[in-house]
Amino acid sequence: MADSFTINEKMSGRRKFLVAATSVASGVAGAAIATPFLLSMMPSERAKAAGAPIEVDISKLEPGMLLMVEWRGRVVWILNRTPEMLATLEKVEPELADPNSDKKQQPDYAKNRTRSIKPEILVAEGICTHLGCSPVFRKDIAPADLGPDWLGGFFCPCHGSKFDLAGRVYKSVPAPTNMVVPPHVYLSDTQLLIGSESEGSA
Repeated sequence: MADSFTINEKMSGRRKFLVAATSVASGVAGAAIATPFLLSMMPSERAKAAGAPIEVDISKLEPGMLLMVEWRGRVVWILNRTPEMLATLEKVEPELADPNSDKKQQPDYAKNRTRSIKPEILVAEGICTHLGCSPVFRKDIAPADLGPDWLGGFFCPCHGSKFDLAGRVYKSVPAPTNMVVPPHVYLSDTQLLIGSESEGSA
């Protein structure tokens, strides 16, 4: 009888242990499942920063210089165009697919020949609108590989797309549209905010 009681007591103790262990395991598994779900509902600081506007100091951007910054994981170009560069914009228009920027690749305040708020400063995403390659800045005039109509701009070495110094696409190239001009606004003559939805002003 004593042996039977001892066996029952041991089995009862083992059952309690298994129940407790199962409960703990279930709780841990539940927490493991719930934690990523809850964390996904709370964006990280890095995720918040990825979409936030960025402020850029352009005080040292000399005429003819191209500055590259990153916004939302994309490269953004800031080009300080010289008067000579600006003069090419009208000349190349017969060669362009969308010279008037009719396709909405820019905010309304940048729907003009220079595709900018200030004529000399171009702000554009440095991404080819064909397959997302990164074009190169080629300000040389009429090089042999780009043809006699080339007066400077951006050339995509991946598939040969060409864009003028306002990021407008040439005819008969793979890229279907002009480059994207992101929303931007001037906080001062030398401070540029990229990513703001506010309408820009000169």
